[in-house]
Amino acid sequence: MIEKFITGNGIVIPAVTKEQMIEVDRVAVEETGPNLFQMMENAGRNLAAFIMRVAKEKALGKSVLIFAGTGGNGGGGICAARHLLNHGYEPLLVLSNESKLQEVPGFQLHVYRAAEGKVIQFNEVDSIKPDIIIDALIGYSLTSAPKGTVPDMIRFINSSKAVTISLDIPTGVLATSGETPGAFVKPDYTLTLALPKTGLYPDKCGEIFLADIGIHKNVYERCSIKYAAPFMDEYIIPVKPFVH
Repeated sequence: MIEKFITGNGIVIPAVTKEQMIEVDRVAVEETGPNLFQMMENAGRNLAAFIMRVAKEKALGKSVLIFAGTGGNGGGGICAARHLLNHGYEPLLVLSNESKLQEVPGFQLHVYRAAEGKVIQFNEVDSIKPDIIIDALIGYSLTSAPKGTVPDMIRFINSSKAVTISLDIPTGVLATSGETPGAFVKPDYTLTLALPKTGLYPDKCGEIFLADIGIHKNVYERCSIKYAAPFMDEYIIPVKPFVH
Protein backbone atom coordinates (compact mmCIF):
# COMPACT_ATOMS: atom_id res chain seq x y z
CA MET A 1 0.00 0.00 0.00
CA ILE A 2 1.06 3.56 -0.68
CA GLU A 3 0.86 5.51 2.59
CA LYS A 4 1.48 9.02 1.27
CA PHE A 5 1.46 11.06 -1.93
CA ILE A 6 3.21 14.34 -2.70
CA THR A 7 2.14 17.34 -4.75
CA GLY A 8 4.28 19.22 -7.25
CA ASN A 9 5.02 21.91 -4.65
CA GLY A 10 6.06 19.44 -1.97
CA ILE A 11 2.94 19.05 0.18
CA VAL A 12 2.68 15.51 1.55
CA ILE A 13 -0.85 14.07 1.54
CA PRO A 14 -2.01 10.98 3.43
CA ALA A 15 -3.46 8.15 1.36
CA VAL A 16 -6.60 6.44 2.65
CA THR A 17 -7.91 2.90 2.56
CA LYS A 18 -11.38 2.00 1.37
CA GLU A 19 -12.56 1.76 4.99
CA GLN A 20 -11.18 5.19 5.85
CA MET A 21 -12.85 6.75 2.82
CA ILE A 22 -16.17 5.15 3.74
CA GLU A 23 -15.89 6.76 7.18
CA VAL A 24 -14.94 10.15 5.70
CA ASP A 25 -18.02 10.03 3.47
CA ARG A 26 -20.21 8.92 6.41
CA VAL A 27 -19.07 11.75 8.65
CA ALA A 28 -19.58 14.30 5.89
CA VAL A 29 -23.04 13.05 4.92
CA GLU A 30 -24.40 12.29 8.39
CA GLU A 31 -22.70 14.85 10.64
CA THR A 32 -21.02 17.85 9.07
CA GLY A 33 -21.66 18.14 5.33
CA PRO A 34 -21.05 18.52 2.50
CA ASN A 35 -23.87 16.19 1.54
CA LEU A 36 -23.79 13.59 -1.24
CA PHE A 37 -25.44 15.89 -3.80
CA GLN A 38 -22.77 18.54 -3.21
CA MET A 39 -19.83 16.14 -3.32
CA MET A 40 -21.10 14.45 -6.48
CA GLU A 41 -21.65 17.78 -8.20
CA ASN A 42 -18.14 18.90 -7.23
CA ALA A 43 -16.66 15.62 -8.46
CA GLY A 44 -18.51 15.81 -11.77
CA ARG A 45 -17.64 19.43 -12.44
CA ASN A 46 -13.97 18.79 -11.67
CA LEU A 47 -13.99 15.74 -13.94
CA ALA A 48 -15.46 17.84 -16.75
CA ALA A 49 -12.83 20.54 -16.17
CA PHE A 50 -10.08 17.91 -16.25
CA ILE A 51 -11.46 16.42 -19.48
CA MET A 52 -11.43 19.88 -21.11
CA ARG A 53 -7.89 20.46 -19.84
CA VAL A 54 -6.64 17.17 -21.32
CA ALA A 55 -8.47 17.81 -24.59
CA LYS A 56 -6.85 21.22 -24.89
CA GLU A 57 -3.36 20.04 -23.96
CA LYS A 58 -3.49 17.15 -26.42
CA ALA A 59 -5.37 19.06 -29.14
CA LEU A 60 -8.20 16.52 -29.14
CA GLY A 61 -11.72 16.84 -30.45
CA LYS A 62 -14.84 17.17 -28.31
CA SER A 63 -16.32 13.68 -28.57
CA VAL A 64 -16.41 12.08 -25.09
CA LEU A 65 -17.78 8.60 -24.35
CA ILE A 66 -18.65 8.20 -20.67
CA PHE A 67 -19.22 4.82 -19.04
CA ALA A 68 -21.16 5.28 -15.79
CA GLY A 69 -22.02 2.78 -13.08
CA THR A 70 -24.90 2.70 -10.64
CA GLY A 71 -23.32 4.36 -7.58
CA GLY A 72 -21.49 7.53 -6.66
CA ASN A 73 -18.72 7.01 -9.20
CA GLY A 74 -21.27 6.73 -11.97
CA GLY A 75 -23.07 9.81 -10.67
CA GLY A 76 -19.86 11.81 -11.00
CA GLY A 77 -19.55 10.65 -14.60
CA ILE A 78 -23.15 11.54 -15.39
CA CYS A 79 -22.69 14.98 -13.82
CA ALA A 80 -19.53 15.53 -15.88
CA ALA A 81 -21.46 14.70 -19.05
CA ARG A 82 -23.91 17.53 -18.32
CA HIS A 83 -21.13 20.03 -17.68
CA LEU A 84 -19.41 18.99 -20.91
CA LEU A 85 -22.69 19.51 -22.76
CA ASN A 86 -22.93 23.01 -21.31
CA HIS A 87 -19.43 23.78 -22.62
CA GLY A 88 -19.96 22.74 -26.21
CA TYR A 89 -18.60 19.20 -25.98
CA GLU A 90 -20.32 16.12 -27.40
CA PRO A 91 -20.77 13.63 -24.56
CA LEU A 92 -22.39 10.23 -25.02
CA LEU A 93 -23.38 8.38 -21.88
CA VAL A 94 -23.41 4.59 -21.50
CA LEU A 95 -24.95 3.21 -18.30
CA SER A 96 -23.95 -0.16 -16.86
CA ASN A 97 -27.44 -0.77 -15.44
CA GLU A 98 -29.94 2.10 -15.44
CA SER A 99 -32.54 0.11 -13.50
CA LYS A 100 -30.18 -0.09 -10.50
CA LEU A 101 -29.10 3.56 -10.37
CA GLN A 102 -28.99 4.86 -6.82
CA GLU A 103 -31.03 7.94 -5.86
CA VAL A 104 -28.45 10.71 -6.27
CA PRO A 105 -26.92 9.37 -9.52
CA GLY A 106 -30.50 8.91 -10.73
CA PHE A 107 -31.16 12.59 -10.12
CA GLN A 108 -27.99 13.47 -12.05
CA LEU A 109 -29.33 11.41 -14.95
CA HIS A 110 -32.66 13.26 -14.74
CA VAL A 111 -30.87 16.62 -15.01
CA TYR A 112 -28.65 15.37 -17.86
CA ARG A 113 -31.65 14.16 -19.85
CA ALA A 114 -33.50 17.42 -19.17
CA ALA A 115 -30.53 19.17 -20.80
CA GLU A 116 -31.09 16.92 -23.84
CA GLY A 117 -28.02 14.84 -23.09
CA LYS A 118 -27.73 11.63 -25.12
CA VAL A 119 -27.71 8.15 -23.60
CA ILE A 120 -26.78 5.19 -25.80
CA GLN A 121 -26.76 1.44 -25.26
CA PHE A 122 -23.54 -0.51 -24.92
CA ASN A 123 -24.27 -2.41 -28.13
CA GLU A 124 -24.03 0.90 -30.00
CA VAL A 125 -20.49 1.84 -28.97
CA ASP A 126 -18.66 -0.05 -31.71
CA SER A 127 -19.67 2.64 -34.19
CA ILE A 128 -18.41 5.47 -31.94
CA LYS A 129 -14.88 6.87 -32.34
CA PRO A 130 -14.47 9.12 -29.30
CA ASP A 131 -11.55 11.40 -28.58
CA ILE A 132 -11.74 10.66 -24.85
CA ILE A 133 -13.27 7.79 -22.87
CA ILE A 134 -14.29 8.19 -19.23
CA ASP A 135 -14.33 5.25 -16.84
CA ALA A 136 -16.84 6.10 -14.10
CA LEU A 137 -18.11 2.55 -13.60
CA ILE A 138 -17.00 1.45 -10.12
CA GLY A 139 -15.12 3.50 -7.53
CA TYR A 140 -13.59 2.60 -4.19
CA SER A 141 -16.52 0.33 -3.19
CA LEU A 142 -15.31 -2.60 -5.33
CA THR A 143 -14.80 -5.79 -3.32
CA SER A 144 -14.38 -8.48 -6.01
CA ALA A 145 -14.05 -8.95 -9.75
CA PRO A 146 -16.46 -6.73 -11.75
CA LYS A 147 -19.65 -8.51 -12.85
CA GLY A 148 -22.54 -8.15 -15.31
CA THR A 149 -21.86 -6.02 -18.36
CA VAL A 150 -18.94 -4.23 -16.72
CA PRO A 151 -16.16 -6.68 -17.81
CA ASP A 152 -17.24 -6.28 -21.44
CA MET A 153 -17.21 -2.50 -21.01
CA ILE A 154 -13.72 -2.71 -19.52
CA ARG A 155 -12.49 -4.73 -22.49
CA PHE A 156 -13.96 -2.17 -24.89
CA ILE A 157 -12.32 0.72 -23.03
CA ASN A 158 -8.93 -0.99 -23.03
CA SER A 159 -9.15 -1.82 -26.74
CA SER A 160 -9.90 1.78 -27.72
CA LYS A 161 -7.22 4.14 -28.99
CA ALA A 162 -8.93 7.08 -27.25
CA VAL A 163 -7.33 8.84 -24.29
CA THR A 164 -8.83 7.24 -21.17
CA ILE A 165 -9.53 8.87 -17.81
CA SER A 166 -10.69 6.93 -14.74
CA LEU A 167 -12.63 8.67 -11.99
CA ASP A 168 -11.30 8.12 -8.43
CA ILE A 169 -9.75 4.70 -9.14
CA PRO A 170 -9.67 2.55 -12.30
CA THR A 171 -12.61 0.16 -12.41
CA GLY A 172 -11.47 -3.29 -11.34
CA VAL A 173 -8.66 -2.05 -9.08
CA LEU A 174 -9.17 -2.53 -5.33
CA ALA A 175 -8.82 0.84 -3.61
CA THR A 176 -6.85 -0.36 -0.57
CA SER A 177 -4.44 -2.88 -2.04
CA GLY A 178 -4.27 -2.05 -5.73
CA GLU A 179 -4.98 -5.70 -6.52
CA THR A 180 -7.02 -6.64 -9.59
CA PRO A 181 -9.24 -9.70 -8.99
CA GLY A 182 -10.64 -9.59 -12.54
CA ALA A 183 -10.77 -7.33 -15.58
CA PHE A 184 -9.64 -3.76 -14.93
CA VAL A 185 -9.39 -0.50 -16.83
CA LYS A 186 -5.90 0.67 -17.82
CA PRO A 187 -6.24 4.45 -18.07
CA ASP A 188 -3.89 7.19 -19.20
CA TYR A 189 -5.01 9.33 -16.26
CA THR A 190 -6.78 8.79 -12.94
CA LEU A 191 -8.58 11.73 -11.31
CA THR A 192 -8.92 10.64 -7.71
CA LEU A 193 -11.24 12.44 -5.29
CA ALA A 194 -10.72 14.09 -1.87
CA LEU A 195 -7.66 12.03 -0.89
CA PRO A 196 -5.60 9.52 -2.88
CA LYS A 197 -6.28 5.87 -2.18
CA THR A 198 -3.57 3.50 -0.92
CA GLY A 199 -4.00 1.25 -3.97
CA LEU A 200 -3.31 3.93 -6.59
CA TYR A 201 -0.17 2.50 -8.14
CA PRO A 202 0.93 4.54 -11.18
CA ASP A 203 1.64 1.43 -13.28
CA LYS A 204 -2.11 0.67 -13.13
CA CYS A 205 -3.51 4.19 -12.89
CA GLY A 206 -1.46 6.26 -15.34
CA GLU A 207 -0.82 9.86 -14.34
CA ILE A 208 -2.61 10.63 -11.08
CA PHE A 209 -4.40 13.88 -10.28
CA LEU A 210 -6.30 14.82 -7.12
CA ALA A 211 -9.56 16.78 -7.16
CA ASP A 212 -11.11 18.81 -4.34
CA ILE A 213 -14.75 17.84 -3.75
CA GLY A 214 -15.34 20.23 -0.85
CA ILE A 215 -14.61 18.03 2.16
CA HIS A 216 -13.27 20.27 4.92
CA LYS A 217 -10.46 19.68 7.39
CA ASN A 218 -12.81 19.01 10.32
CA VAL A 219 -14.18 15.91 8.59
CA TYR A 220 -10.70 14.42 8.30
CA GLU A 221 -9.87 15.33 11.88
CA ARG A 222 -13.00 13.52 13.11
CA CYS A 223 -11.70 10.47 11.21
CA SER A 224 -8.21 10.76 12.82
CA ILE A 225 -6.58 11.65 9.49
CA LYS A 226 -3.81 14.25 9.62
CA TYR A 227 -4.58 16.68 6.83
CA ALA A 228 -3.00 19.82 5.43
CA ALA A 229 -4.99 21.33 2.56
CA PRO A 230 -2.94 20.71 -0.61
CA PHE A 231 -4.98 22.56 -3.21
CA MET A 232 -4.00 26.20 -2.57
CA ASP A 233 -5.43 28.15 -5.55
CA GLU A 234 -6.28 25.06 -7.64
CA TYR A 235 -9.09 22.51 -7.55
CA ILE A 236 -7.12 19.81 -9.42
CA ILE A 237 -3.46 19.01 -8.75
CA PRO A 238 -0.99 16.34 -9.92
CA VAL A 239 0.22 13.91 -7.23
CA LYS A 240 2.75 11.11 -7.05
CA PRO A 241 3.55 8.43 -4.45
CA PHE A 242 5.83 9.85 -1.78
CA VAL A 243 9.14 7.99 -1.58
CA HIS A 244 11.20 8.61 1.57
